[in-house]
Amino acid sequence: MLRAWIQMVVLVVFATLVGCDSDSVGEVPGGRSASPDISLALEPQQMDWVGQKIFQNECAGRFQCLVHWNEGELFPSLGIGHFIWYPRDVQGRFVESFPELIRYMSQRQASVPDWLLSLEPFDAPWPDRANFLAASDSTRVAELREFLAGTQGIQAEFIFRRAQSALGAIIQAAPEGRRGAILGDLKALSATPGGVYALMDYVNFKGEGLAPGERYQGEGWGLLQVLVSMGAEPGDTALDRFRSAAATVLTRRARNAENAIERERWLAGWLKRVESYREPAPGPAL
Repeated sequence: MLRAWIQMVVLVVFATLVGCDSDSVGEVPGGRSASPDISLALEPQQMDWVGQKIFQNECAGRFQCLVHWNEGELFPSLGIGHFIWYPRDVQGRFVESFPELIRYMSQRQASVPDWLLSLEPFDAPWPDRANFLAASDSTRVAELREFLAGTQGIQAEFIFRRAQSALGAIIQAAPEGRRGAILGDLKALSATPGGVYALMDYVNFKGEGLAPGERYQGEGWGLLQVLVSMGAEPGDTALDRFRSAAATVLTRRARNAENAIERERWLAGWLKRVESYREPAPGPAL
């Protein structure tokens, strides 16, 4: 289901993002020619692999997890990317993404459930986790899960486009003396399926790193902070250095967090997820 969407999106999105071989993709939208010295070597099977890895990371591929509320959080997480949706009167520090996903789905002519579209304001209808669990077998929750299971391709497209729109701002927000190195790292990462997976998953997982509220003790944990933290170890690939920097940034976040659950329970899972940022094993499918 994901493959048709991802095959179309990745070539266009990343060509727009960092440039691509003009013979294979053509002009970037807006009339700007694609850079001839950057190319993407991603086959459709590799693109499918990226989408499936994100779904596996967030939901372990489980249907029930498409509508979920984690213990210790103030909001439910929905879809293959576990998009955040705040209840009314909850002002969280994390960037809310589910309402934007639904707007995007509406633009893409997806059949969004009527009850979802009728919410005004568009807040999660469960005020807390206890109420959500009490409603977990309701018709609305079942309909929402079915809807999210049937629109995985559009959700994958949304994840890619979110990252596309962020990278330019991330480079501009980086320290001026680091921008050239960060651009080089982004080009290297976007040239391999493992690097594409790492960029897309991390933005979806921990955000762009641009929101002022996404800070503990003044330090952020998004893609910007990972890119700034990437070292230049001899012999290491860009993906190796990204994986190491992401582990450092996430460990710092857990250390700075007021809620001990981040150190005691969540950090181990985050580090395991970051360890999956590797190139796919060679095989018939890739």
